[in-house]
Amino acid sequence: MDVCYEGTYLVDARDTGLCNQCRPSGILSILQEAATMAGAELGVARREMLEKYNAIWMVARMWYRLNRPLGWGERVTVRTWHRGDKGVSCYRDFDLEVDGRSVGEAVSIWVLADVDTRRLIRMSRIEEFAGTDGGSLRKDRLLGKVRVPEKMVLAGVRRFYYSDTDSNGHVNNVKYADYICDALEMEQLVQDCFVSSFQVGYQRECRAGEEVSLYTGRADGTLFVHGVDGGGTTRFDGVLTLDKIAP
Repeated sequence: MDVCYEGTYLVDARDTGLCNQCRPSGILSILQEAATMAGAELGVARREMLEKYNAIWMVARMWYRLNRPLGWGERVTVRTWHRGDKGVSCYRDFDLEVDGRSVGEAVSIWVLADVDTRRLIRMSRIEEFAGTDGGSLRKDRLLGKVRVPEKMVLAGVRRFYYSDTDSNGHVNNVKYADYICDALEMEQLVQDCFVSSFQVGYQRECRAGEEVSLYTGRADGTLFVHGVDGGGTTRFDGVLTLDKIAP
């Protein structure tokens, strides 16, 4: 049986930047909200996971593709489902529509981490997932690790603050999209273009008071950002492509 959650979300002033385009962080925010509501319907929301498994959901990778930019005031309908349990991670897929027409899709990987030890929990333990995946809706796309170019240039250093964090105590996954776009100086790139695909990989939690060096690179028209701490540990990676806005 195909199990799918559907919700409609307004792109508002908090989500948009230059040229009235919805920023990547705004799109990730919509996807995160849809995933949260889908989890609540299945009985695997934050409260249930804490009470039953002493665990919290953490997103490991997120990717989306758009065939046009999303703008201020548009209402985006999101349909989402999970692919079933596999090891310590679970894929969640998304379709995005505006006015009944497809505008894009997304794929994410989630893990459950023990609150105290941060050890990952096998998805087969989550009884609530049994028989609730997307069935025939499931996508084939897999999200591999971002492979950044060998030649990268230091774009700056980013420090994390209280305003970056979420209820889990680490930097909210949505915030990383802004760090990636800022490092690439996106304000110079979106005058006649939009971010048509975007992927972020979360390698290690970031917390308030920490900082990372941001390196940028380009290969075959694709833009990359690599976030690494002072000890040389990768914290996150991002990769995106730009397309011209159709007249």
